[in-house]
Amino acid sequence: MKIGVISLGCAKNLVDTENLLGMLVQSGQEIVTSPDEAEAVIINTCGFIESAKTEAINTILETADLKETGLQKLVVMGCLSQRYQKELTEEMPEVDRFIAIDEYDHLASVLTETLGVKIAGTYGKAPRVLSGKPWMAYLKISDGCDNKCSYCAIPLIRGPMRSIPEDEIVAEAERLVSEGVKELNLIAQDSSRYGYDRDRCLHLSSLLKKLDRIDGVKWIRVLYLYPDEIPDDLIMTIRSSRHVLPYFDIPVQHGSDRMLKLMNRRGSREQILERCRMIRKELPQAVLRTTVICGFPSETEEDHQLTLSMIREVRWDHLGGFTYSREEDTPSYDMEDDVDPAEKERRLAEVMELQRSISAELLESRIGKKEEVLVESYDALTGMFIGRSVLHAPDDVDGHVRFRSDKDLKAGDFALVEYTRAFDHVLIGKEAE
Repeated sequence: MKIGVISLGCAKNLVDTENLLGMLVQSGQEIVTSPDEAEAVIINTCGFIESAKTEAINTILETADLKETGLQKLVVMGCLSQRYQKELTEEMPEVDRFIAIDEYDHLASVLTETLGVKIAGTYGKAPRVLSGKPWMAYLKISDGCDNKCSYCAIPLIRGPMRSIPEDEIVAEAERLVSEGVKELNLIAQDSSRYGYDRDRCLHLSSLLKKLDRIDGVKWIRVLYLYPDEIPDDLIMTIRSSRHVLPYFDIPVQHGSDRMLKLMNRRGSREQILERCRMIRKELPQAVLRTTVICGFPSETEEDHQLTLSMIREVRWDHLGGFTYSREEDTPSYDMEDDVDPAEKERRLAEVMELQRSISAELLESRIGKKEEVLVESYDALTGMFIGRSVLHAPDDVDGHVRFRSDKDLKAGDFALVEYTRAFDHVLIGKEAE
């Protein structure tokens, strides 16, 4: 059967999609890249926030229109299905099956029954089929979350945290590297808490040490570290490793203790600052990234100023800012959303303007330095290669590097680049001798 697969949402969802593709390929199905050519389409959805839900619904409706021109089956899986399976089944009869995340353990039998062709294997056990750049892969180390932040629906959708056994993660990493992957990006809802669900101990350092020993891996990057779970030994493990990048993705969300408590975030402002100081002390070259929420219920100007002062003190390399929006079935949904939308936007603009100035200064400080860059493409118009350094996570969330070279470099190659100037979130340079 010709099957098209559409993946929406985050990197964790993408890994789920690649596991699905592995099952389909193992079962002898033909994967097509255009839904117009497909006999069946499977959409893996996100249902985390309102904009993601809207995107998912629009994608489903647009794809359903193809049933008028030859599409036989339409299947929807993922977070949206998990969260609203009953309602969606009643309201969207054009979809042949909504598959909840809870059903993934018997995904093969559900797909066999729905599609009318034999789908074999067990979800998560068939070799993943990478759907993106062959030199980079996301490596999921756990699913679900126990944190219960008051604004977040992830525990409701994904359930409690479930760490994947170390030996399975290492085996998956070894297979990916043997197939040409050079950069592994570890992902979870809370990577820093890896293994805690098994014995109430943190095991990320142990896992990183094992991954660091894999022959052929070049970069290992960890995403989603919570500030109250970055112990000294994790910092030292990263400092002493060969391949683990000193890239710390720490979503702090706010600089006010009062707001952190209302958000049900563990830890405090001082703990966040202390951990960042420790990282900067032990790894002066470390890259720090965070996210903050502006306009959470009852946030005052004083609370907002505390976020700004934290940003000034830490001097994050990268920061993503968002205005608060109510999300049903979360504790904060019942709080009075009392910050005016225009004021939320003003505070967000102030945060991002401050961060732009800090990022610009930090980028300027890199001019004249040399760093390894992973080549990802070539811009024929400018005659420059485009890539990423330790400073840049995948998917262009942190900017990128542009540089010139006389060599015939290919995507997936590494080059030593000397930076000559910077603008916005882009570093410009030339390949160094």
